[in-house]
Amino acid sequence: MASSETQSRSWLKWGALGAAAAGTCAAVVVTATSGLAAFFARRVVTPEKHRVDDVAILAVIADGPALQVVLEATPDTIIDGTYGLYFNDSSAHAVIGRILSYVPREGSVTREVLSVHGGELRTATAGWWSGSLYSDPGQLGLDFSEVELSLPGGPAPAWYIPVLNPCATWAIMVHGRGARRNEGLRAVPTAHRLGMNALLISYRNDGDAPDAPDGRYGLGVTEWADVEVAIDYAIAHGAKDVVLFGYSMGGAISLQAADLARNRKHVLAMVLDAPVINWVDVLAHQAQLNRIPNYVGKYGELMLSHPLGRRITGLAAPVDFKAMDWVSRAVELRTPSLILHSIDDDFVPYEPTAELARRNPEMVTFEPFSKARHTKEWNVDPDRWENVVETWLRPRLGRHSLPRH
Repeated sequence: MASSETQSRSWLKWGALGAAAAGTCAAVVVTATSGLAAFFARRVVTPEKHRVDDVAILAVIADGPALQVVLEATPDTIIDGTYGLYFNDSSAHAVIGRILSYVPREGSVTREVLSVHGGELRTATAGWWSGSLYSDPGQLGLDFSEVELSLPGGPAPAWYIPVLNPCATWAIMVHGRGARRNEGLRAVPTAHRLGMNALLISYRNDGDAPDAPDGRYGLGVTEWADVEVAIDYAIAHGAKDVVLFGYSMGGAISLQAADLARNRKHVLAMVLDAPVINWVDVLAHQAQLNRIPNYVGKYGELMLSHPLGRRITGLAAPVDFKAMDWVSRAVELRTPSLILHSIDDDFVPYEPTAELARRNPEMVTFEPFSKARHTKEWNVDPDRWENVVETWLRPRLGRHSLPRH
């Protein structure tokens, strides 16, 4: 049997080894946590250069002169409504209509094809699903012109879509994260019926406008300055005021513009579709969806919002989440706002929208939808979407905004 001194030395040895091992494990855990948080934070603010074709096209069936397409059944493709299916590296797309059959056990859904633009659907094997039916105003039969906005980062393209006998209010469409200006085309017919010229803008890092120096989304903290330029353009070309139509992150951008822009007095109202009301809530939801532990998501949020996190995220300046928390700032919102938001939105939860409307009913009207997921309220029920927007906006346009004859 070993002496007590030998046993003591043995315990000390193993204790030291155990402490070293525990320290190593702790270091590994901290490193892994930091790495995952950094990946999560960078992904939030880094623009995607190319959309991934993540919906399989299983077959295309000729039904006389019409076409039908058999698609992989996904949470998006099994919802009724009208959508865009982009393929051939996003250079072509088809407008997809109603569901003709759905076979869950085979994981397939067959839908009608309403039109095809720019390519041959029969040879495509995959594409990506979108709420944007058309890639430019010409496909809607609209007269339009390409105009240039002098953004802080350089010249950026926009579509100007005039209406006959315009009123003094313009509609400015602000698309969401990962989308482009064609996202706002769905709202143009409604704007035109109300007598508003439409301006569909691009903004920094969206693939059409110049990139910001850091090449990162500001989540609304920086992009609102580009909307400010768009408002200037509208006023310089005859508008008395504007209505901002914002989708998803475009909603967050519009809220910041109405709050901070030098020319914010010209923002008559906002129509926001599935807007980000509180980024902290969205980030927590996305972390949960991606099975990222809550503390890791919080760490990623800290990286985005703290000055020291810039070396990791690549941001030129930290993101001020408090400035974009419109639940906490509810009473500060003084621009009449209609918010259309699906209660099953899987990307931007609707609860902050509902809470904002509850806290500021004087300024905020919340119109809940269902089954629309994210920013597809119009696609699921276009008649209702357009009727709600027209009914809410018409009395707010005012006498000075009656169509000119």
